Parts: sequence; structure tokens; C-alpha cells
Amino acid sequence: MIRIVCTNCQKPLSLDETKLPDKEVSFPCPVCKTKLSIDRRKLAGGAEEAEPAPSVPAAAAPPPENGSAAERHEDDHDGFGSKAVLVGNDNANLRQAAKLIGFMPVYFATAQEARDFYMQEYPQVVMINPPQMSPPPLESMQPLISMTPADRRRAFFILFADNLRTLDGNAAFLYGVNLVVALKDLPAFPQIYRDAHGYHERLYASMNSVIKTLHS
Repeated sequence: MIRIVCTNCQKPLSLDETKLPDKEVSFPCPVCKTKLSIDRRKLAGGAEEAEPAPSVPAAAAPPPENGSAAERHEDDHDGFGSKAVLVGNDNANLRQAAKLIGFMPVYFATAQEARDFYMQEYPQVVMINPPQMSPPPLESMQPLISMTPADRRRAFFILFADNLRTLDGNAAFLYGVNLVVALKDLPAFPQIYRDAHGYHERLYASMNSVIKTLHS
């Protein structure tokens, strides 16, 4: 992965350089829609950070709310940014929340569709917004939640709902996710995500260190 910074809004973005063609390509910033350009041929040497070519800012456009799910899904795949899976209710605020933490949302109506994509792409973030909440386990999301621990550890799973309390660890454990966020707290989501994900990374780093020591 390489990291770039939008020349207009300064949003850090992650790109999978293996998916970039061997030429200069352009894509819109997922936050402000500024046109950014990058040339994979100039990334030789394994640089982790790259500066996108300056470009003229484009007018910001809200995520499409009209049109078919297939049309919205196709729009999600524009560009080369790292993906965040959004499954369940399609919510413009959740799409924007994904962009604010540096990911391009890819929407799926069902957990099975999301799982099929997940097993091919292994996105870093999975955002679950069930059409209807139920006591755990969340049956409608089982194709995603019931994956093997090894597959699950490849992403950070977030459950969004009206009737849950943000950062409720017990609810996160019972529903099989890494983080629970109440929809009313979406304005603070970037900071909530950074804090929770940072803790998650430190926890797994410690666990992996212990496991490595036990097997050495």
C-alpha cells in the first residue's frame, strides 16, 4: 500500500499500487472530488508515500441516492483507493463517514454479496448497517460475521445502529464485531474510529507477539 495526500482537502488516502497500471492515471478524491493523478512508474523503490500531481479541484458531489443499486455499486468502484464495504441499509451519511477515514465505500445489499467481495478483495473496513436490528447473533449478517477468525482479522468490523451505545464493548462482543457506533454519533465517527482502531492494532500486536514467543 502507498499513501498520498489530497492536494485540495489534505485527506490522507491509501492506494493499492498493485492495481495501478504502468502509466499515469487520474481519479477523484473520495472526499472533495478533486482530480488527483499518480504514475506507478515513479513509485519504484517501494516508496510508501507518494505526492499526487497537482490538479484543479472539482465541485464536491454528494453520493448518489437515486438510481438502481447496480448503478450505485458501479460508481463505488471508480478510482483506486482502498475500499470499505458497506452492507445492509444504503446510507449517504455512512458513505461519507467511510470517505472521511480515507476509504472508498462499496455497497452491498446482502451479507452474502458482501462476503463474496470480501473473500476476493479483503477490504480493510466492513461497515454493517442492518435493515433491522435483532438480539445477537445478527442472523441477517451471519455470512459475514461467521467467517473464520483468520479471515475476520483481515478487516475492522463496525456495527452501526440506532439502539446501541457507541463503544459498547459487551455489544461488540455479542454481535461479533470490533466496534459499535450509534448513528447519532456519526459526526464524531472519524475520531471514534481512529481511537478504536488504534487500540485494536495495539491489542493484536501484543497478542501476536505472545503467540510468536510461545511458538519460538
